[in-house]
Amino acid sequence: MITWTTRYDASPAAIDGMGTQALRDAFLIPQIFVPGEGRFCYTHIDRMVVAGIVPQDTPIAIGEGAAVGTPHLFDAREGGIANLGRGPGTVQVDGTAFTLAPRDILYVGRGAQDVVLSSADGANPALFYLNSVPAGADHPHRLIPQSEAKPLTMGSAEKSNARTLRMYIHPEVAPSCLLLMGITDPAPGSVWNTMPPHLHERRMEAYLYFDMDTEDRVFHLMGRPENTRHLVVASGDSVLSPSWSIHMGAGTGPYAFVWGMTGENQVYRDVTPVPVKDLT
Repeated sequence: MITWTTRYDASPAAIDGMGTQALRDAFLIPQIFVPGEGRFCYTHIDRMVVAGIVPQDTPIAIGEGAAVGTPHLFDAREGGIANLGRGPGTVQVDGTAFTLAPRDILYVGRGAQDVVLSSADGANPALFYLNSVPAGADHPHRLIPQSEAKPLTMGSAEKSNARTLRMYIHPEVAPSCLLLMGITDPAPGSVWNTMPPHLHERRMEAYLYFDMDTEDRVFHLMGRPENTRHLVVASGDSVLSPSWSIHMGAGTGPYAFVWGMTGENQVYRDVTPVPVKDLT
């Protein structure tokens, strides 16, 4: 079964009148992984589609495009599909099968029609996480194993923000039209991500937090630097970050997250840093 929801963009001024539930309704996609289902969200923030697909004994086809106004989902889009489960899975794209081990990402280029996802073991299913954005150029489908991702070590233990960021869909690894996608793992003992905080006015971003114990949470900070808010996030929750918002978080236990971006460019360091002392 596939279901769709929609999130509409909000201006920085809108968050002044939002309580906790209104913020969650606007910027959080909760519990995206449901066994046997595909949960899709169409966001008006740069028209990104965010989805979790968990095939068990029956494959799940996601190629149909009525929800985005085209015959097929990828007629005018590209996408990245990450396997965040413990077991392997397969994505067939127009008859070509790509096997994704845990932490592998598949780039799906514009023009794909039949896309079918399956798990090797329905009792230990793959957890497929999709980011899809409009694309104006064709690039070939490509499987990027974790071993081929480009790692960057950032932060420090002294600041509790040591982490390893792995670039998968990125001009330095696997080219795309506008999509960027990767996975970040805080080091043992570090709790902070995306420190120091920053803005990238030319790109939006989506986070998917995963690999968390059921009792743990990430406190994800958002909003303008001078007007911050927070979301309390569980494993399997996705957060939408408009270009006007900071995005950073601290966890109560170990966690990881997938980041996906789209916008005017693919320059990862095209950001405006915000000193922590200036946050209010």
